[in-house]
Amino acid sequence: MPTLPLRAAALVAAVLPGLAWAQPLSFDQALSLAVQRSEAARAGRAATFSANESARAAGQLPDPTLRAGVDNLPVTGADRFSTTRDSMTMKRVGISQEWLPPDKRAAREGVARAMADREAVQSAAAEAEARLQAALSYLEAWYAAEALKLTTQTERHLHEEFEAARARLAAATGGSAEVLQLAAARGMAQDESDEARQQQSAAAVHLQRWVGFTPDSLGPLPVFAAPSEDDFVARSPSVTGLQRDVELARRAAALAAKERSPNWTWEVSYGQRSGYSDMVSVGVSIPLQLAPSQRQDRDTAAKLALVERAEADLAEAARAATADYRTLTSDAARLEQRVDRYRAAVIVPAQQRTAAVLAAYRSNQAPLSALFEARHAEVQAQRRLLALQRDLARAQAQLTFKPLAPGGAQ
Repeated sequence: MPTLPLRAAALVAAVLPGLAWAQPLSFDQALSLAVQRSEAARAGRAATFSANESARAAGQLPDPTLRAGVDNLPVTGADRFSTTRDSMTMKRVGISQEWLPPDKRAAREGVARAMADREAVQSAAAEAEARLQAALSYLEAWYAAEALKLTTQTERHLHEEFEAARARLAAATGGSAEVLQLAAARGMAQDESDEARQQQSAAAVHLQRWVGFTPDSLGPLPVFAAPSEDDFVARSPSVTGLQRDVELARRAAALAAKERSPNWTWEVSYGQRSGYSDMVSVGVSIPLQLAPSQRQDRDTAAKLALVERAEADLAEAARAATADYRTLTSDAARLEQRVDRYRAAVIVPAQQRTAAVLAAYRSNQAPLSALFEARHAEVQAQRRLLALQRDLARAQAQLTFKPLAPGGAQ
């Protein structure tokens, strides 16, 4: 293949992401990119394809066996190693075929299909994990950006106040203590902004791990629709995977029961002799199960025990998924109440206090320290509210994206 088209394709692939994501990265786009880039999901898809191909071959008869040889070849005397001098020497060619009854072949195919279904669930689980981690990383990056907006806004306000204080000091209408207080407050605001930038940078790195690049900005957060408890448990990756394990164990036990009857092997061969009539031989090979109670029956019992183990694991996984759902819904409900209460009981009074102190300060009825304290308290309250909202969004995202996607591997 010419190298020019390859280089052109590589250039387009390198340029298009920057062009495509010049606009804000949306939440749905981040999830889609995470699934596309997930190597675990790619491995799961490959394993599913492999298992499906194996299942197609499992129901076929074994390949026939070609047999060729020489019977009764002299190894001593004058006729040694001659295939034509002794009448008993015969050149033989034949074919043999192991025969499996249709029900046994169907049982083997059923086991292979169950394994393919299990691999499909593992692939869907890898995609669900990629969506979940991308969602959580997106939330962290979004709230880190909102926290940085708060701190930079405070930093800008303090810078304006600091310049105004310096102007008053230069005009001999203000004191140096006021300027020093504003300088210290501005330094604190700058440090808080640096801390917020550090957190935003760390969140951006985590998001880049899933989407492949660092977006310039993020779109708004969606409204998460939590599933019902039954739906959450039914689509839980562990529950769905163990359901496939139970089915696989049952099919393996059914196959073990059918394997108790031996497979017959038929053979036909044609023998050629020199100077005498050629011969045809027909035969059958039948394995002798001398002690089925000690071998075949024990194998069947072992498979049945694995069915019981898989059913017990499934029941335990369903209990764990139920507890996980109830914990997340309880956390989400309590966090929602805390957010509403905090906004009404803390944020609104803090904003009113800042407005009142600012008006009093501008009319020389309140000291500068009171304004610093009020503004700093408001910012801290806003950051605390953002932390509560982030925790609420994380709980809601886990309720939404922990289960498999609707229709996935069902």
